[in-house]
Amino acid sequence: MKNKFVRNTIILSAIALACIILPAVLITIKSFFFDFPIGIDAYWAQVITLAGVNAIMALSVNVVCGITGQLSLGQAGFQAIGAYAVILLTTKAGIPLPISILLSGLIAAVFGFLIGFPTLKLEGDYLAIVTLAFGEIIRIVLLNQKSWSGGPNGIQFGTVFTESLDWGATISYVTVIGCLVLIVVALQNFLRSTYGRAIMAVREDEIAANSSGISVFRYKMIGFVIASFIGGIGGALYAPLIGFVKPDLASFNNSVNHLIYVVLGGMGSVTGAILSAFVLTILQELLRFLRDYRLLIYPLILICMMLFRPQGLLGNNELSFFKIPDYFKAIGRWCKNLFSKKENSKKEEV
Repeated sequence: MKNKFVRNTIILSAIALACIILPAVLITIKSFFFDFPIGIDAYWAQVITLAGVNAIMALSVNVVCGITGQLSLGQAGFQAIGAYAVILLTTKAGIPLPISILLSGLIAAVFGFLIGFPTLKLEGDYLAIVTLAFGEIIRIVLLNQKSWSGGPNGIQFGTVFTESLDWGATISYVTVIGCLVLIVVALQNFLRSTYGRAIMAVREDEIAANSSGISVFRYKMIGFVIASFIGGIGGALYAPLIGFVKPDLASFNNSVNHLIYVVLGGMGSVTGAILSAFVLTILQELLRFLRDYRLLIYPLILICMMLFRPQGLLGNNELSFFKIPDYFKAIGRWCKNLFSKKENSKKEEV
């Protein structure tokens, strides 16, 4: 058991470091050597980094909808809170950016607690309507508070992410993907804990969970606050990456986009939500030559998914990285058998 734990830890650590280091090296090479044939240019580096932010927001929605079992249509509101909070904390309060990002997530979690306390006793469509109203309230407040939010024109936010021509793309990628990896690790450990299993029990059957001594409202609140924190972190990373934030960040359309990632990836699947966020974000850029017609791709994908695989790409399952060494061993055995057959055939011919 101990050897298996060490083996799995080494595999996951190697994959996480590869996802962070290898693209960062390719981005850095292209930043300093424009004519080098191998590398990732600044444009695609920003697209991939933005996909990482979308993956974080997909995890936020997945915690509420897929893991806790509640329908929320206002997660973009927490993203907007995190985005504006990191700007105000950095520019007005003079707090360093890394600390501001963490504090922004905590501020969004506080708002999640304040919103969730009176509303999580609701279920189904009622909760969806309340969370939708929360996102619209945030958007309207940001539109009218021009003194600190910039109003409809938004607010600019210059950081090392956007101002450094040489290292900006690399720093932004490493920061966003590093935060994504940390969130995934923390979330997976949480789901395997007693609290995580209690939340999933509430998702499966609230009556059975309540009869087993699980406080349904308490664990719904825990899941909602965690999702709000993750959403705030996503907004706090979005603001320095783009360098500009508008109140439309809290719009209903933005919340639906995040929900699409979860529906396509599979409700409750962490790796499915991340995979869907990266695929759809990159696909949207690849189809930019279609202009406004590319917006038809999302509905078509959703229709096909609902018809042929309503549970999503992965359903409730997760991509298993632990079997990668077994795959390599199987490939090695296949190659060995193939060469041995060729040698035997040559001997028979002789």
